[in-house]
Amino acid sequence: MPSNLEVAAPPLEAAATTMLPRLFRVQRYLQETDDTFTLELGPLDDGAPLAFAPGQFNMLYVFGVGEVPISISGDPDKPGVLVHTTRAVGTVTRVMARLRRGELIGVRGPYGTPWPVDQAEGNDVVIVAGGIGLAPLRPALYRLLAQRDRFGKVVLLYGTRTPEDILYRKELERWRARFDVDVYVTVDRAIAPWRGSVGVVTHLIPKAPFDPLSSVALICGPEIMMRFSVFELEKRGVAADRIFVSLERNMKCGVGTCGHCQFGPLFVCREGPVFAYPRVRDWLAVREL
Repeated sequence: MPSNLEVAAPPLEAAATTMLPRLFRVQRYLQETDDTFTLELGPLDDGAPLAFAPGQFNMLYVFGVGEVPISISGDPDKPGVLVHTTRAVGTVTRVMARLRRGELIGVRGPYGTPWPVDQAEGNDVVIVAGGIGLAPLRPALYRLLAQRDRFGKVVLLYGTRTPEDILYRKELERWRARFDVDVYVTVDRAIAPWRGSVGVVTHLIPKAPFDPLSSVALICGPEIMMRFSVFELEKRGVAADRIFVSLERNMKCGVGTCGHCQFGPLFVCREGPVFAYPRVRDWLAVREL
């Protein structure tokens, strides 16, 4: 594989070429943490499942309230169930947090550039997630584990504020029980009975078991966490053009017309949310952005 990887969105499905949402029904609601929840959705019509690539996002529309861009956090090989994990922090997501089984929600998408999972074949893959940033990375991990023999080491480094903020607890336990993936979890502040690692997620990078010269890194989390993760990865020897970040939190309308997602010369909704680090390096260093 060449050292210079590229991310590019696959051809848009018919559902992504229209502004008209497709109706989905809530099949399951899961409370992940105090302020974070997961919705599992199924199509109301008899149409085809909404196929997506790891790293893409949908626009979720709550009738009478509005819509928000949310990364897809389910298994790309099981598109019959559309999964989104988000935090209840705004008007739309707070109403979404009150949806229950059987209620309707509008979906348009998928949109955006995916994680370069297929292009990473034959290499070690390092996933660095901070807080809810694990949700957009989960589809990439599903794909890596489903095609495990195509990759070298698979390493997940995950950090949260406290043990109570850890997402997908049961799934993390299953992944940690596997012999073909290395999972490390750390928290900023330890609360009893936590006996695991304490400290920011970047502290895990220097000792993580991967070959920096043949690794691809995928990072999602707060921007300050992503900047320092890149710094530690580069210090370890990972090439900048093999590091990919998601700027999904900048998005709003999903198609780049409102201007909210502008990041320097880039429009995250249209050109992202996944970027090779060299494309956004200069802009991530600007605090005002």
